[in-house]
Amino acid sequence: MNRQQRSALSRRIFLQYILTLIGTTVGFIFLIFFSWLIASNITWFADNPIYIFLHWIKTNLLWVSIVILFLLFAVITYFFMRRPLGYLDDLIAASKQLATPNEQPIVLKQVLQPVETELNLIREQALRNLYFAKEAEQRKNDLIVYLAHDLKTPLTSVIGYLNLLHDEPEISTELRARYTNIALDKALRLEDLINEFFDITRFNLTSLTLETEPVNLSRMLEQIVSEFTPILTERNLSWHTQIESDIEIICDPDKMERVFDNLIRNAVNYSYPNSEISFAMHVTENTVCIELKNHGKTISPQKLSRIFEQFYRADASRSTKTGGAGLGLAIAKEIVSLHGGEIHASSADEQIIFTVLLPR
Repeated sequence: MNRQQRSALSRRIFLQYILTLIGTTVGFIFLIFFSWLIASNITWFADNPIYIFLHWIKTNLLWVSIVILFLLFAVITYFFMRRPLGYLDDLIAASKQLATPNEQPIVLKQVLQPVETELNLIREQALRNLYFAKEAEQRKNDLIVYLAHDLKTPLTSVIGYLNLLHDEPEISTELRARYTNIALDKALRLEDLINEFFDITRFNLTSLTLETEPVNLSRMLEQIVSEFTPILTERNLSWHTQIESDIEIICDPDKMERVFDNLIRNAVNYSYPNSEISFAMHVTENTVCIELKNHGKTISPQKLSRIFEQFYRADASRSTKTGGAGLGLAIAKEIVSLHGGEIHASSADEQIIFTVLLPR
């Protein structure tokens, strides 16, 4: 209920109270007047008890009137105070229901209908927030289980191969090199998983802050593309780039690199083998548009609507080894938003397109 509605309700109760007091006073005066007329037309005897009582009232009419009006006003005031206090009790009961929201709607008196509507909207929003919180907590718990399992696997391999090297000092050079390379690969995978744990901690316990400076975005993107070329070659993927030269923007270079690093890793992980990843940048007067397109399984609109949520994976069947922790796109969206930009995802005909819009 807004202030205008609250004022209208208060004015209505107050007006009813004042009109009731005035009506009671006027009615009491008319009652005395008509009683006086009736009593004047009756022949009374001096020893009649009713005459004695009426004569006493006549003699003390002012004080009797004050007492009677005071009693009437007290009853009326009690009645009108009980109504708003009753409304207050209803609101207190409704607030207790809001503290532990459930599917049962809040029901108030007809006069409090606007309040009932607003409280039910708050209750529904609280239920939605509670549902989303439980869902996010469940996804996070599932992620921790996945990561803990994946941490154990490479760690066991590292310990196993190091034990082989320790227990067999006369092992051949070729076999030693093979065991060392395997242990190194598993250790690097272990490092990636630990970094994902740090990402989770940073993303949930701290807010990102920017340290902006003028940056040659064209050069940054060309360098990132170059750094990912060996990874694409290993996955039998290829680049198709179209980056305008010498485009400068004001941004936090480290965090902006992280945005495109996350987007490209996502494209690599979800691309069909022997396909092409397109990376293009073009500018308008006030906006820089970067588009990353890869060929992969079409993402449904329902999944696209949640793809930037933390801990969400479009392909739930993927392990953390291939699919990541489900934080990369959420972090990318937050960084882009802090820069005053936008990031969107679309998918159709076995293509996935991410579009980043940044102010120049």
